[in-house]
Amino acid sequence: MNPRPKQPTLRHFVTSRLVSFRYAFAGLAYVLRSQPNAWIHAVATVLVVLVSIWLGLSRSEWGLLAVTITAVWTVEILNTALEAVVDLVSPDPHPLARIAKDCAAAAVLMTAALAVVVGVLLLGSKLWNRLGL
Repeated sequence: MNPRPKQPTLRHFVTSRLVSFRYAFAGLAYVLRSQPNAWIHAVATVLVVLVSIWLGLSRSEWGLLAVTITAVWTVEILNTALEAVVDLVSPDPHPLARIAKDCAAAAVLMTAALAVVVGVLLLGSKLWNRLGL
């Protein structure tokens, strides 16, 4: 008769979750260190958040802004991961590797373009009025 497998303890669960967070933050740090476009996203994020505070966005506007910013960052992080995997499996130039990287970069471009549209829709008229233009 096989003994029942041990149930993980609460301590083990918490410890393993903390390790997972450490890996996630290491990935984010890698993106910020290695990807010049991530710095553009970071500057844009800070500027948009500061302007949004100044303009006094509503809760629903903040929600849409948060989702949009998170989408851009998520796609940038996935693009970096895909580039790393492609470089691992295809260290030499290959047409399919190029297609994979170009498509991932296009996903970032599309998401960033959408973020600009959302930013203009959310902030445009309020900023225009605030500046008295």
